[in-house]
Amino acid sequence: MIFIIAWERISSYREGLPFFREGFWVDLVWYTIIQSYFLKILIFDYIIAPLQHSIHWQGFAFFKNWSITEQVLFFVITHDLYIYLFHRLQHASKILWRTHEAHHSGKEVDFLAGSRSHAVEIIINQTIEFAPIVILGAHPEVIPIKALLDAMFGMFIHANINVKFGKLKYFFNSPELHLWHHANYREVFHANFSTKFSIWDYLFGTVYFPGHKPGDDRDNWGLYYDYPKDYFLQHAFSVKRFDEQNLLKYKWFKWYYGLRPNLIIALKKAFGPKKRATIINMEVSRPAEHFPSPTMYNERENDVVNYNYKE
Repeated sequence: MIFIIAWERISSYREGLPFFREGFWVDLVWYTIIQSYFLKILIFDYIIAPLQHSIHWQGFAFFKNWSITEQVLFFVITHDLYIYLFHRLQHASKILWRTHEAHHSGKEVDFLAGSRSHAVEIIINQTIEFAPIVILGAHPEVIPIKALLDAMFGMFIHANINVKFGKLKYFFNSPELHLWHHANYREVFHANFSTKFSIWDYLFGTVYFPGHKPGDDRDNWGLYYDYPKDYFLQHAFSVKRFDEQNLLKYKWFKWYYGLRPNLIIALKKAFGPKKRATIINMEVSRPAEHFPSPTMYNERENDVVNYNYKE
């Protein structure tokens, strides 16, 4: 991760993209940490484990004789093909698109943007990804190895890095292909669905690579329609369409919308560095009695929160 972050700073695909870009904390705290933690428990303990116990099957005998490397390669390739097909279906289905649009909502795409995925999408994909590994009786080490590969490759293809793969782009996916998938262009909405192996796009004729970048304007990226910025509202938006700004006319929503910013301000006040008083000494040639004694100044900043809503 540190290597990719440094790479983004040194050789950027989009110049001037800030590290703490819009939605950074939502992606890090809610999607990467909180959602991942709870969905891991749900998927493995309440979906895969009961499914395994109900099947009463110990897997293929010949499959257990494969090495860990062979098993990892098998599941990486087969699951990547599944992801390509399901990803393509999500862009073609109005219902499934509701579970995927959050992933395309970011206007500033970087290494962390890949973590923004609807909870339902994660449940479907990771159940299909890891259930066969458990049911077929693969080595226990296969799950963490594959999960690590998924995370690393997910960060890489979304990273804001300017890298050329040359001939390898026909086999391995890269930011120069996948970042186009996150661009707001009609031509690429049904293209570049691959995750790890771009060969699927080339084999099925869904690759789009015009030879230039989408552009640096915000309108060149993400969705063409307004999308909520709050984690819970993003999930609610997949069920019922609404205007996030119009909801601010309700007092309860205005309170909720400002809850986290005000909490951050309160924490900064409570635990942040305190500004010390500054004593200004004035040296003069005239007698001291003609001047006031050294004065103590203490500046206090007013915290202002702009919620961007119209009264």
